[in-house]
Amino acid sequence: MSGAAVPGPRVDSWRERLTDAEYAAAWKLVGAVPAGLGRRAFERGADLIARRGGAGPGRLRANLARVVPEASPAELDRLVRDGLRSYARYWHEAFRLPATDPVAVHAATRAWNTGPFHRAIAAGRGVIFALPHSGNWDAAGVWLVEELRGLGHEPAFTTVAQRLRPESLYRRFVGYRESLGFEVVAAEDGAAAHRALTRRLRGGGVVCLLVERDFTASGVPVEFFGERARFPAGPARLAALTGALLLPAFPGFTPTGWTVEMAEPVAVPDRSAVPAALQAEADALAAMIRARPWDWHALQPVWSADRQAAPAERVAG
Repeated sequence: MSGAAVPGPRVDSWRERLTDAEYAAAWKLVGAVPAGLGRRAFERGADLIARRGGAGPGRLRANLARVVPEASPAELDRLVRDGLRSYARYWHEAFRLPATDPVAVHAATRAWNTGPFHRAIAAGRGVIFALPHSGNWDAAGVWLVEELRGLGHEPAFTTVAQRLRPESLYRRFVGYRESLGFEVVAAEDGAAAHRALTRRLRGGGVVCLLVERDFTASGVPVEFFGERARFPAGPARLAALTGALLLPAFPGFTPTGWTVEMAEPVAVPDRSAVPAALQAEADALAAMIRARPWDWHALQPVWSADRQAAPAERVAG
């Protein structure tokens, strides 16, 4: 019987397998190092990367220059250094978080403007948190799990994971976030993800979505720091469909803990309001990023002009 050959499954490259092995080792080894020593080592690594420069620090510098256009070159140097330190702290904590007491994380987190969130939960209304890549969003998730548990609301919340290569690394990150109490659905399975998110929201639950980078190239244009960018339409469309509260929020760091700042809710009365809601979401996130630019981990292209010149890669985290 003859015919065209059927392609076999994709074989992971040696670089992908090495990346997975590196992450696996980090989760095993970083937790074994005293926290203070590990944090200092990650910080020194960030300083070394800042001095050497390269694509990531260069992109961060260009992005921060839009956020703080009045910054001098020396001020931008400090912002890049502090931004890389913040990002390094995220990774150090991520490798330790599964073994960290969630009650201690909740106690060390300062959250403000939580009133709309608490009132929505008490009324049985769904909530959508629209987050940028800032601070430690996983620690913010742990805070949220404990906060919802204290409100008698379990299971906690649903989030979406972008597919990573190799598949083993993707499963590792899904397993990591599930170990923290999150429900994780795959972004690539669009219909199933939409059903899971809709079901959670219509049941009065919570959904958390990272929103300032659109991986699909089908996002809606918004003005972000005075320049055109594209934000994923999903959060606003889900709010219009389910009646859920749409809350922009910004995770950040304190010297010894974490912060979660919640903006005022964004109104999405119906589907026709989605573009205006996305602009309001972008404005709220811009205000919070401008207040703490060093905690915004913007090492990838965000604005449309940069995305066209160098399409963003999907990276772990």
